Amino acid sequence: MNKKLETVIGLEVHLQFNTKTKIFCGCENVFGREPNTCTCPVCLGLPGSLPVLNQTALKYAIKVALALSAEVNSYIKFDRKNYYYPDLPKGYQISQFDFPIGHDGFVMIPVSDGQKKIRIHRAHLEEDAGKLIHDSSIKGTLADYNRTGTPLMEIVTEPDLRSPQEAYDYLTTLKLILQYLGVSDCDMEKGSLRCDANISVREKGDPKLGTKAELKNMNSFKAVKAGLEFEENRHSKLFLAGEEIIQETRLWDENKGVTVLMRTKEDAHDYRYFPEPDLVPFTVDASTIEEIRKSLPELPAERFENLIKNYTLSEYDARILIQDPNLADFFEQCTKSFDQVKKICNWINGPLLKELNDRKATIQDIQLPAEELASLIQKVEDGTVSNLAGKDILRMMIDENKAAETIIQEKGLAQVSDDSALEKIINDILAENQNVVDQIKDGKQSAMGFLIGQAMRKSQGKANPKKVGEMIKRRIHNA
Repeated sequence: MNKKLETVIGLEVHLQFNTKTKIFCGCENVFGREPNTCTCPVCLGLPGSLPVLNQTALKYAIKVALALSAEVNSYIKFDRKNYYYPDLPKGYQISQFDFPIGHDGFVMIPVSDGQKKIRIHRAHLEEDAGKLIHDSSIKGTLADYNRTGTPLMEIVTEPDLRSPQEAYDYLTTLKLILQYLGVSDCDMEKGSLRCDANISVREKGDPKLGTKAELKNMNSFKAVKAGLEFEENRHSKLFLAGEEIIQETRLWDENKGVTVLMRTKEDAHDYRYFPEPDLVPFTVDASTIEEIRKSLPELPAERFENLIKNYTLSEYDARILIQDPNLADFFEQCTKSFDQVKKICNWINGPLLKELNDRKATIQDIQLPAEELASLIQKVEDGTVSNLAGKDILRMMIDENKAAETIIQEKGLAQVSDDSALEKIINDILAENQNVVDQIKDGKQSAMGFLIGQAMRKSQGKANPKKVGEMIKRRIHNA
């Protein structure tokens, strides 16, 4: 049986907002504190406690919805989602059911023949649950409620993704948008950004969705891609073999590179949603929504186009720069001090990014003024220092928090460009390598590199190689 199959994927992303306090109480919204030290009667759901909505969390949620080109519901209503689990002390979660903050949005992702629209079904605001810690030393499970009540936005796609790679590209694109908005650190290791995925297969052209598996426990975008690839292969084999595919929730085992069964799921949960009685519905006026819209920063897609248009960068260079809005800002600041845009871009996307990656740091973590990097690049271009020395100087600028000029003087790294100083070095190497000189005279120009290398060795790397080459050529051809 030769059937052409199609993979169908939908993603649910849970985003923690970086507000100072939790969504319905005044507890600090921080990561890494001692267990159960950031709790109060409200987030623990003790009798008599009443929630109050965090206005910043609401503003952030509207901001995200607008950035995703979603329709914003001005009518704000919260609901109780009822279920029991040990990390949910109240026995219910305050969420949104029939009136999400945003709906019918989209994200454009890169594909081989251009771009593809991934529709956003809904984006709603809710509170996060706590965290369970499985402790083998006591052969039990501990509950940490510090995370309980953290403002959370759930962003749900339509089943528009057709491959694990598209899912990966969607997640990286979405994360970049969220980072530009500044509403979250998007750190998956801290749980600030979490993702569940639904995947099924069907015969290509069949409008009916296949039986899905829900994937959980994926702590990186690479893990999401790998888990989906495993499930895509598993579902395809079952489908082609004519075997029944059972609706399941499965966990990704990073160490073994496989998914494992968590539970079968025949029917949807009945969460018995009903309006939250302690939070009165209200309306956000249109002028407030418009004010938030006007406050949106330049988003990645727009910045990408502007970098190409305003600085004539290649798509490749522009795409690297937009991965960090602060790095793109740094690039633009550098261009104010030095006008060779391509040289600046090469240094930022090359040596500077290497230094940042080696340090596991961002441009904000290091003390490097943009005008100082521009100054260093200019000194390399005008021959004050060699390109190789320039990379060493960059490292020292970051380590020692010193200007390029200061390091060049202190370390004696300036190139020798003085004719009289270079003349003696060139006299010596020509005398010592007459056979190479003869080869060059016979037309073997590649041998010129050997003589320049010898000059660099004699000068301990301080000779200006470009000038050395020019002087050797003149001496040989005028001899």
